[in-house]
Order: sequence, then structure tokens, then C-alpha cells
Amino acid sequence: MYDLWIGSVIAALAVGALVWGLIFWCVVRYRKRGDQLPVQTRYNMPMEFLYTIAPILVVCVLFYYTAVVQTDVDRVKNDPNMVTVEVVAFKWNWQFNYRDGAGEDANTVASTLGSSDVIPVLVLPTGRRIRFEETSKDVIHSFWVPELLFKRDVFPGNVRNVFEVESINQEGPYVGRCAELCGTYHSMMNFELRVVSPDEFDRFLQAKRDGATTQEALTSIGEEPLATTTKPFDTKRTVSNFNPSGGE
Repeated sequence: MYDLWIGSVIAALAVGALVWGLIFWCVVRYRKRGDQLPVQTRYNMPMEFLYTIAPILVVCVLFYYTAVVQTDVDRVKNDPNMVTVEVVAFKWNWQFNYRDGAGEDANTVASTLGSSDVIPVLVLPTGRRIRFEETSKDVIHSFWVPELLFKRDVFPGNVRNVFEVESINQEGPYVGRCAELCGTYHSMMNFELRVVSPDEFDRFLQAKRDGATTQEALTSIGEEPLATTTKPFDTKRTVSNFNPSGGE
């Protein structure tokens, strides 16, 4: 996707430079030089032919490379070493379920649930294929990790948006966000992706299976227990919000 984007920008700049050059050339070449009008022409067949064919060729080339990249991005594989995560979105937070296989019939072996007080941390390993299976409890949300250069809508109902990432190569924390306007606290519906080594991931998942909380499991592998790229939002849930007097 990155290569397609860079290539498209370069092509657009090249076309823009050509058009700007022609505009400035015409401004200089055909500027007013007295009261006599320059020769007026009705049409120029070669130019009109070029202006018709060139955009069609540009669209065809972009369509071809877009189709190739989209097919590659949407490809799913049957990899036994793959990590499967069910992403459950709800207003206005996230639940991440680690599954023992693909599909709705698989079992959840560990889970991380976000709240207004704690940002959910999704822990994943480097060097392994990751399968995301997304679903929503209410409205359309969007699972977005900006550094991974992708986002995918999360739909309610029986729709499961499934996609896979070949591998994540760099360890560290990455902020995650909802990229779909979903209500009052949409802008604060964040999570954190924490990428660790495969060995640390296995120890983290085992700690979760043994009953540890996400924060305890993160601490056990030497990671920060709470999110470092974002923080919980202030819900402003104070006594005064509930109008206890029932008056004005």
C-alpha cells in the first residue's frame, strides 16, 4: 500500500508539473502584444486526442495496480502458526479476544477488555502472521493503527470483517484509534498495540490463561502495565451530572 501511494503521488506530481508548464508557457508565449488578437483556432485534433486518451490510460494503470495491491492485502492464508485476534468494538471502547483458531466456532483463550479507567492493550508478537476478525456490538466503528498504514471498518450484526497482516517487524507501543464517527466519545475511543518478541508473547498469553489480568501479564514479561501512547478520557461522571436534587 505504501509503494502504491508513493507511486501515485509521483505520477500525480509529474502530470501536475506538465500541466503547470503548459499553462505558464501559454501565458508567456501568447501574452497580449498589442491590440491585434492572435490567430483563433476552433480545434486541434492531436491535442484533443491526447487529452482523451491520456486520462483513460492513467485511470487504467492506477486501476490495475490498485487491484493487484488490494488482492494481496485481502489475501488470507491457512497458517498454523498464525495468531488470531477477535476485535470487538462497542461504544466507546474495545475488547480483544485471543482465539485458538479462525472463525466464529473457535474458542477464546484469553481476553482484554477496555474501560473508561483503563486503556485496552492489545499484545502481539513480531515475525508471525496476525489474523483480525472484527465485529461490533452497536454501530460501525473502525480499527486503525496509523503506524501500520491500514484501517478496517468494524460492522455490527453478523458481519465479520476478516483480514490478515503478514508480520509486524518492530517491537514497541503503537497508538490505535477508532476512525469512524461513532458517537459522543468517538475521538477518545483509543487502544494501544504493544508488539513484543514471540517468546514474550507466549509468556504473556500463558499468564492470561492462568488467570492474570492484562496488567499483571504485561508486568510479568517486563512491559509497562498501562498504555503509554494514550490515556483514558475524562467521562465527567460526577455527582452533579446526575442531578440528585431532581430540581433545576
